[in-house]
Amino acid sequence: MSFLAPWFLLGGAALALPVIFHLIRRTTRQRTRFSSLMFLQPTPPRLTRRSRLEDLLLLALRCLALGLLAFGFARPFLKDATAAPASAATGSPRVVLLDTSASMQRDGAWDAARERLEALVRAADPMDTVAVFTFDRTVVRRVGFDAWSAAVPGERPDLVARALETVRPGWGSTQLGAALIQAADALVERDAGVVSEQGRIIVISDLQEGSRLDTLQAYEWPKGIEVVLSAVLPKRAGNASLNPVGEASGGPGPDDGAVRVRVGNSSDAREERFQVGWAGPDGREFVTPAIEVYVPPGQSRVVAVPSPEPALRADRLVLQGDAEPFDNTVFTAPPGAIRSRILYLGPEAASEVREPLYFLQRALPATPRMTVEVVARPPTAVPAPGDWEDFRLIVVTDTVDVAVADALRAAVADGRTVLAAPRSAAALASLAPVLNQSSLSVSEASPAGYAMLAEIEFRHPLFAPFADPRFNDFTRLHFWKHRRLDVAGIPGARVVARFDRGDPALVEVPAASGTGRLLLLTSGWNPGDSQFALSSKFVPWIFSLLELAGVVAPPSGSFTVGDAIPRSAWGSGISGGTQVIGPDGTAHPFPETAQGFTETALPGLYTLGSGGPARVVAVNLDPAEGRTPPLAADELERLGVPAGANGSAAGVRTTPAAAPQRPDSVTAEGRQKLWRWFLAATLALLLAETAVAGFLSRRAAPAPV
Repeated sequence: MSFLAPWFLLGGAALALPVIFHLIRRTTRQRTRFSSLMFLQPTPPRLTRRSRLEDLLLLALRCLALGLLAFGFARPFLKDATAAPASAATGSPRVVLLDTSASMQRDGAWDAARERLEALVRAADPMDTVAVFTFDRTVVRRVGFDAWSAAVPGERPDLVARALETVRPGWGSTQLGAALIQAADALVERDAGVVSEQGRIIVISDLQEGSRLDTLQAYEWPKGIEVVLSAVLPKRAGNASLNPVGEASGGPGPDDGAVRVRVGNSSDAREERFQVGWAGPDGREFVTPAIEVYVPPGQSRVVAVPSPEPALRADRLVLQGDAEPFDNTVFTAPPGAIRSRILYLGPEAASEVREPLYFLQRALPATPRMTVEVVARPPTAVPAPGDWEDFRLIVVTDTVDVAVADALRAAVADGRTVLAAPRSAAALASLAPVLNQSSLSVSEASPAGYAMLAEIEFRHPLFAPFADPRFNDFTRLHFWKHRRLDVAGIPGARVVARFDRGDPALVEVPAASGTGRLLLLTSGWNPGDSQFALSSKFVPWIFSLLELAGVVAPPSGSFTVGDAIPRSAWGSGISGGTQVIGPDGTAHPFPETAQGFTETALPGLYTLGSGGPARVVAVNLDPAEGRTPPLAADELERLGVPAGANGSAAGVRTTPAAAPQRPDSVTAEGRQKLWRWFLAATLALLLAETAVAGFLSRRAAPAPV
């Protein structure tokens, strides 16, 4: 037996105390009546040779309790048991996660990671079973458990080397949380749901601050898995990054039309002065005068860079002055690329200030990057073939005849969105042919005073922007009139919102093709029907409707590597199969049935090859990838990650080569925890001592006379 803190054994010297207390007797047991002692000098009791140890059982219990307490504090452990788990660990399953995110492009990080992986593979015991995964935004299994076990032990390093021969750091973000979950699931699946005690996940990564760990918050780790962090560091500390912010808005001024970017500087950086400017397709030299930016370490600055002349063909902003170039470029698409139109079928004129068309047009002001035109037509205007092809969204507010209803049904089946905000029950009932129904059960409701939205499905795209508790209060939005619609007979109808009395307020009926839909709003947004158009929720709701219908897309600067670019990001009027030209010049097919383009593995400009005017979308690096300082020491522990021997704070912030290795005795003592048994035995002895002392005191007490 060995001890982790042997100096606590010195506490065994306390065993002398009970012996001394048992020897010292300051009073005699016998009492002899005597005359007055007032004329005598008091003296303490005198020990004689007849003093001897008494109550040996009580003395033994007290000495044994003190001895066990000293043993417990010395934290004993068995050396033989130390070797046993080590030998057992040689046969344990392990999953190695190798980081291939963009931040691993820093000088020296990838080479250190490969060396760390090769050393780990060479040191593996023949009984080990190892799987190797790479991860950035996605997780890729490079070597599985079966392939490892099927290979001869001496050939396993070559197996891993061949699997990673063409692997290099890409441009994806570091989704460390998702990678840990997939690795844990792989261990569970390998052992058919029962993970062995020594199942281990080894993470070889730079463990930068921008690693995304959100998915770990709701994950319950299986028992028997530990995570070991193997941090690698680049040759140079510090990094500056350039991220898009958006176009400057507002009235005419020096920043009008400028592109705003954020220059960030890491807390461990040495450089403080940088230059930002427009660059040509080669990205090397500025084509416009550069802007000098001073950013102290740990801070960031937003810079508005004036847009260049079109003749310069500058399509990217470049940061210079930073030694790590992987995140120093921001791509921008040409302004004015998004121009869309929506169709409005109603009798109102645009100048009628209390009608729906007036509020709809004012909710869609033109911006430098987006222009949405509202084309108004009478509801009885039967479209000619191909007349509605450019409209992804059609708004209907009045009664339509059968011919128009048939055209609307065809538009929904073709993937378009039709929003019906009928001004009367008859107008709503006229939409029955759109739903392939002979009739609809509709009546005018008469709420007492007003009705309110009470049941809202905030997961629906139309109400998702209001899901935050700060914005989901609709109680101040009053509806004076609405139509009562019976949705029981409408196949596939989904009630997205209801009024406080249970009547449907918004019903969605998807098309059989799965892309188009009919939205039935049972009350209008004109002031005669409701306060909807006058509320602060109307404009964001309209923009959610445009995004749902594919009329507009999020700003191009919001697309990062790996995101799916929706078809609407290139504007309207895209029909038929086409292709997208990537930043490296590769053509990717873009089928008509695809809702989004997903081959965005590179940052840069993606051009729709439709043969018409240039339609370009910019894809940039995830801004979080530029946050390269080390991950906080307790971040993984806070999320419940079962850290292994090197998963401590030191293991996160330093390389394992520089970090002090934890001795095996600590691991053995932590696993055995024999001190708990010594402490339990001490408590048991103290209870026994109390019982014995009580018994002896009662026996020594004089019998009552």
